[in-house]
Amino acid sequence: MTTPYTSVALAEPLQRAVADMGYETMTPIQAQAIPVVLTGKDVMGAAQTGTGKTAAFALPLLQRLLAHENTSASPARHPVRALVLLPTRELADQVAEQVKLYAKYTQLRSTVVFGGMDMKPQTLELKKGVEVLVATPGRLLDHIEAKNAVLNHVEYVVLDEADRMLDIGFLPDLQRILSYLPKERTTLLFSATFSPEIKRLAASYLHDPVTIEVARPNATAATVEQHFYSVTDDDKRRAIRQVLKDRSLTQAFVFVNSKLGCARLARSLERDGLKTAALHGDKSQDERLKALEAFKSGEVDLLVCTDVAARGLDIKDVPAVFNHDVPFNAEDYVHRIGRTGRAGASGLAVTLVTHHDARLMGELEKLLKKKLEIEAIELGSEPPRGRHGDGHRPQRGDPDAPRTRAPRHAASGFVPSRDPFFDRPYEPHPAGEDPAAWEQSVKAAPARGRISANIKQRRVVAALFKAPQPVEDAAA
Repeated sequence: MTTPYTSVALAEPLQRAVADMGYETMTPIQAQAIPVVLTGKDVMGAAQTGTGKTAAFALPLLQRLLAHENTSASPARHPVRALVLLPTRELADQVAEQVKLYAKYTQLRSTVVFGGMDMKPQTLELKKGVEVLVATPGRLLDHIEAKNAVLNHVEYVVLDEADRMLDIGFLPDLQRILSYLPKERTTLLFSATFSPEIKRLAASYLHDPVTIEVARPNATAATVEQHFYSVTDDDKRRAIRQVLKDRSLTQAFVFVNSKLGCARLARSLERDGLKTAALHGDKSQDERLKALEAFKSGEVDLLVCTDVAARGLDIKDVPAVFNHDVPFNAEDYVHRIGRTGRAGASGLAVTLVTHHDARLMGELEKLLKKKLEIEAIELGSEPPRGRHGDGHRPQRGDPDAPRTRAPRHAASGFVPSRDPFFDRPYEPHPAGEDPAAWEQSVKAAPARGRISANIKQRRVVAALFKAPQPVEDAAA
């Protein structure tokens, strides 16, 4: 049963913004969470990633903040009344964009602050006054200490992807931030999974929350077709190219476990002729945002990334996700493949498994509560695109690489001269002929004990001074 947005008591400016975005019916988490948040109760919401949790908390918050809407230019009339905390910069930027779209027909102001960027432009926005502040914990604490952000008027707090914030060590920062807020407030906690740590956090900071779970914890979306292929480490790139070709895929995420592996794989796929961008923690924030924009606009075919992109990123119509590496944390698998098959669309998730991944696969089966079938994959014999004959050196371990190496002087046309004597095979010395002069000298040299005949003896030279005579001889 579907619930239309028109059935919810949203104000006309919000209804108009929702219609502009093409939303007609609510997802399950939205249908259950929006009416509860409108009543002002605390909420613990759990849903699969990609099911619209942002609208589930943003729309009712904006509805309740309309009571404070005003056109005054004074920053004092626009204090921070809603705070949204997120674990990553990309997710914070995305949520801030969604909030702006929902509030575009209202006078409510919003902004976003996150690390990796200069604080001065963020400070100017905060000084103007905003009702909705979207932030990552670390950068928000920087602004609090610099007296740029005053949070004593906050009425609503949202902890989005709270499990991820705990995973990456944000619990002390969260505790410090929550200590600055008024005790009388509404707290909303949304996450794709509920761990025991999340439940303890909710017990500490939420007051009599309403729990909303629209899917089994750690469940994967039924719209995502999942495959696990057995390959070797050297065949992983070929397997990705094969699936892209067989399925006629135009775009995909490719997840790896390390930042160094992410950069190397992106360069290798780029040499294979695929338009590729890398996204990992060592990239500057400007580079990360540019890579995301290039992928969203279709300028890039493959976005090779670490788990920094596994949570919450909403990029529409991504047909596939490749797990180049089985994730170290089994829960990250749920979030990775949640980048495809979003909002009811179909998607493909391919995981490449080697014989080293037996323990990780066992943990994944335990999390998903089912046996995972590992399939074989046929790899074509054609050489990869743009690899040989184009001046690029073959990669080590590439099964398609030629086994011979051209001499370094071949490209210049220089051919060194060779002495034909060294091309002749070995010929033993003929019997009956006189040996060479050096052989005669060796044989003629007398043997001197254990000293080799080839070692020249030290010459005897005259002493400059006579040796001193014994005392007895001098007396005589």
